[in-house]
Amino acid sequence: MKADERRKAILTLLTSEQKAVSGSVLSEKFGVSRQIIVQDISVLKAMGNEILSTHSGYVINCKPLAERIFKVKHSTEQTEDELTCIVDLGGTVVDVFVWHKVYGKVVAKLNIFSRFHIKQFIEGVRSGKSSELMNITGGYHYHTVRAESEDILNRIESALIEKGYPVPEI
Repeated sequence: MKADERRKAILTLLTSEQKAVSGSVLSEKFGVSRQIIVQDISVLKAMGNEILSTHSGYVINCKPLAERIFKVKHSTEQTEDELTCIVDLGGTVVDVFVWHKVYGKVVAKLNIFSRFHIKQFIEGVRSGKSSELMNITGGYHYHTVRAESEDILNRIESALIEKGYPVPEI
């Protein structure tokens, strides 16, 4: 992962977390030293991001992002297309969740905001390491999607509708 991709990923992670994220966690997640993380945070601050260093880690002070939950259904073969549609229009796929009749709500964090992350996710599923949550509910699942504005979320919704992925709530 290049430095600019890592910095964008750090921003996305800090934005999606409700609590501070330590430098150790960031360095482990991105496979770099804590010194590199400190440098990345300095660069991000210089770019105008309000990142605060606290005793328990880094937090970002930013305007709240617009957020919407989409209920969708599609095949495994269409997953890449669905995710690409969302990120290409400026969205971040925060999570995926399903409503299981026995377990209730089952959630997995994704934080997918680029084609690189989509590729990693798809490779993980295709390698047989795991299967998609939607498989336990016949393809039905939900995504929490965040974007900089409601307008972007509206464009994402329109594009998903055009592809036939959303399922109307009953």
